Amino acid sequence: MEVGIEYVEMKAGRLLDVLNDLGEQDTLEAKSIHEDTSRSVLETVCSFSNEPGLGGGVILIGVAECKSADGPEYVVDGVEDADKAQLDLATQCKSVFNLAVFPEIKVEKIGRKKVLKVVVDELPAKRKPLYFKKDGLPKGAYRRIGSPDLVATDVDLWMLYGHIAEQY
Repeated sequence: MEVGIEYVEMKAGRLLDVLNDLGEQDTLEAKSIHEDTSRSVLETVCSFSNEPGLGGGVILIGVAECKSADGPEYVVDGVEDADKAQLDLATQCKSVFNLAVFPEIKVEKIGRKKVLKVVVDELPAKRKPLYFKKDGLPKGAYRRIGSPDLVATDVDLWMLYGHIAEQY
């Protein structure tokens, strides 16, 4: 099921427009490269991979959320070393989880700045849950409920594993 497919096909500039019109969505997330986002990006990869029926999602790296009196505004802060950022993310996705995941990572430009558009597919039910190896279960697994990434509970894991059992 490809719930967020419209975001997959959009260019980064259009995704920025969506963020400024609607904010982050269940299948669309913005991350600034200038803050310590490594763990935060990986939590979103994990939640997009795990959430049943979501179809995955898109992370736009190099876009910061600025708070204002009128609500959040998303601005491009850019990714200076796009090659290194891609390598770091791909390496982490391959090594920090209980199984390797391979998001599609593309470099795009918004104005004169580079951003990374990261497309994460939902995992097949029989491969779930994805979780951080060092944290184990349930603390290392994440779900996507609306726009936040939430730590999975025992009940969430039962639901994910129960969903697996229904496949057999």
